Amino acid sequence: MLALIQTVLLALDIYWWIIILSAVFSWLYAFNVVNSRNEVVGMIGNFLFRATEPALRPIRRVLPDLGGLDISPIILLLLLFFVRQLIVTTIAPALLA
Repeated sequence: MLALIQTVLLALDIYWWIIILSAVFSWLYAFNVVNSRNEVVGMIGNFLFRATEPALRPIRRVLPDLGGLDISPIILLLLLFFVRQLIVTTIAPALLA
């Protein structure tokens, strides 16, 4: 059971970093720092978009319009932090006791 908990925590940690990379990439793309016509840049952007958009879209629907500011990645990171802490402090001790 410990291996399953550690695997879930690792998956949450990896997704945490994918969300951060997606936010940074969107800034680099918006400020024209990366070449949008480069095939590798396009593949990276497409992967990050496909990996994060299904989780970010419901959050964006609920949040009010803040102009050009998108705080949905921050909300998702807070939710992931909550789930991780719930697993570490509540679920794991109950299952391993």
